[in-house]
Amino acid sequence: MTSIILLSVFGIINLFLGFLRSNKVLLPGAMLLLLIVFGVNLADWGQGTQSFYNSMLVVDNYTVAFTGIVVLTTLVLLPFSRSYVVAGEPNLAEYYSLLLFSLVGAVMMIGYNHLIMLFVGIEILSVSMYVLAGSSKRDARSNEAALKYFLMGAFATGILLFGVALVYGATGTFVLSELSTAVAAPANASLQPMLYIGILMMIIGIGFKVSAAPFHFWTPDVYEGTPTFFTAFMSTVVKTAGFAAFLKLLAVALPGAQGFWLPTIQAMCALTLLLGNVGAAVQTSTKRMLAYSSVSHAGYLLIGLVASRGNLTGEAASGIFFYSLAYSVATIAAFGVLKLVADHRQRDDYAGLNGLGKTNPLLAFSMTVAMLSLAGIPLTGGFFGKFFLLAAAVGQGYIGLVVFALVMSMVGLYYYLRPLIAMYLRPAEEGATPVPVDGIQTVTLALLALLSIALGIVPGFLSGIL
Repeated sequence: MTSIILLSVFGIINLFLGFLRSNKVLLPGAMLLLLIVFGVNLADWGQGTQSFYNSMLVVDNYTVAFTGIVVLTTLVLLPFSRSYVVAGEPNLAEYYSLLLFSLVGAVMMIGYNHLIMLFVGIEILSVSMYVLAGSSKRDARSNEAALKYFLMGAFATGILLFGVALVYGATGTFVLSELSTAVAAPANASLQPMLYIGILMMIIGIGFKVSAAPFHFWTPDVYEGTPTFFTAFMSTVVKTAGFAAFLKLLAVALPGAQGFWLPTIQAMCALTLLLGNVGAAVQTSTKRMLAYSSVSHAGYLLIGLVASRGNLTGEAASGIFFYSLAYSVATIAAFGVLKLVADHRQRDDYAGLNGLGKTNPLLAFSMTVAMLSLAGIPLTGGFFGKFFLLAAAVGQGYIGLVVFALVMSMVGLYYYLRPLIAMYLRPAEEGATPVPVDGIQTVTLALLALLSIALGIVPGFLSGIL
């Protein structure tokens, strides 16, 4: 709760900092504010379950863990907005405040204990992202991305809200614990079809937010058109908050309906893995490849939902937490390098990375670690993220799903190695100069690479956190 209050207050304070007309104050100010929020959130660890707003929102270790990921992700992403500072972007204060406000929605999605709180959190997060997607007003692709995201997002939110209404009509409650009881022992069996339709519509609504197939169709175009800095935020923070909310919904509110939603999630998982990996393999743009890659990683996280079997703690839940952290670290590094290169070379395809290993060894190394982690290569966090999720699935007997996921991982190796081939085996264009990287970006990229490697060497430090 303290995190929500601080993020809201700091978002407003940041708007007032914009009146100083000095962008140089905004970046360190925003990073300092997020560092404070991260520390305050961490202080709630081990304090038991705290309830707020008539138990509509709860703060426990689950909330603290996933809130820590989204706040840390935003903190390490901010240095890559340096180009906005240097260029004197007149709307920088508004951008930072929208990021802080969207984090409020993310935290509400993670800590909700009431379906209305979940809806409010999704809306706060989504509205901020609609604006940021179209923040490059003179870019037709950005305008198109914002319009597509808004229209599709509004439609998906309507489906989610209709599902919530049907579930309420069948059970008479919005509270997760009461829903669990009502679903397991329905008072009126004739309302069960309404309940199942409502559950299905809620799964569709949340599936859109986390880019799960077949509700992923907006992702490539929106990711490509959105400014790269905000695409990185969208592909990490939104996905982490979405899966934290998804897991809580299935594990706390709907374990009694497992026989209904489990086959649905399994089908979504297989389709997401297939479409995400095959789609990424045929792309020529690095940015669109990362968009489809984001879809494929939603598939691996869905494996965690299947393996959890309605359990908010245990091997599968801890695997989802670890995977979310490893994925966020690698994705921020990949998008960070891509933004720096695209700003300098004015292209975001594979050819834009040509010769980067010679002109910018640090950028190439950071991108290499990120790609290897996303591919699930040993000694990176991504390897153990996949290992924990697949091990949990094997423990529950989902051998076929695990084998299919491993096959799709081999497809992933193909497109994750393409940036490495471009950086180290292809020459840079004639007259290409080194990509400028300032001190804070250098430190951030080095820390992200080291963190990915550390998660691959000592995964036990965080593997059983839930």
